[in-house]
Amino acid sequence: MVGRSEHPEAQYLGLMRGILENGDERVDRTGVGTRSIFGATARFDLSNGTAPIITTKRVSWKTSVKEMLWFLTGETNIQALLRENVRIWTDWPLATYRRETGEDIEQAVFEHRIVEDDDFAARWGELGPVYGKQWRRWVGPDGREHDQIAQLVTTLKNNPSSRRMLFHAWNVAELGDMALPPCHMVYQFHVTSDGRLNCLMFQRSVDVFLGLPFNLVGATVLQLMLAQQADLKPGEFVWMSGDTHLYLNHLNQAREQLAREPRPFPRIRLTRRPESIDGYRIDDFEVEGYDPHPAIKADVAV
Repeated sequence: MVGRSEHPEAQYLGLMRGILENGDERVDRTGVGTRSIFGATARFDLSNGTAPIITTKRVSWKTSVKEMLWFLTGETNIQALLRENVRIWTDWPLATYRRETGEDIEQAVFEHRIVEDDDFAARWGELGPVYGKQWRRWVGPDGREHDQIAQLVTTLKNNPSSRRMLFHAWNVAELGDMALPPCHMVYQFHVTSDGRLNCLMFQRSVDVFLGLPFNLVGATVLQLMLAQQADLKPGEFVWMSGDTHLYLNHLNQAREQLAREPRPFPRIRLTRRPESIDGYRIDDFEVEGYDPHPAIKADVAV
């Protein structure tokens, strides 16, 4: 057993405990209410092959990887996600459908229609210009599209000492058209003189119980893919946040999780090297030694 104080997951557990004990309680956009702090940081060393996949509850890491791969396609419709059995984005278009049609449709029925009916999906499965659109098809004032990911890969290969290796999704002109404005909004990269790729990801807002474990996995696999494409070694992943909160309907679940001892982080590796950043598939990711505590259920605040 790895001691809690020495385990990198202790950063996550300490953050959750600090919010429970010292967080500011207030009403939020969803109406559920949160207990929050402002400003947090955690650091994870990826150089030894381990990944920050939380062990004090089971995290569906494949779902997080599939979401990241979906972001990289530039797509913004949930149909592709649902066809991969990923349902984490359904709540927002489902809420829109119910509100605009007055039909109290069951989620499973709604998802089935999205998968099977392309016209229905085009009308009701669209999330607006969210992450993938901004990452891969940011539109400038002259109408030209900018592929931030492709440019990042080029810079990593040709000018790794650059201090401008970053991408973001906070497109002010299009925020109002998004189902949900970007939470993990800025990624910045740094290459050391011995060829290690470091990543810093900033979140303006983070649901610590449900969202953060997914965000850690997504950012980690993105860093691994970029490192492989640029012939670099994985280095450190630095996570930072602004509004860092627990929803009030997650407090008991957080206490349950805090009563558990973390287990060793699993190892993660890429099983092949595609020709480009666009070539990765879920089968290219292999996780070994993941032995988490049981999952803890909690509702998403929409």
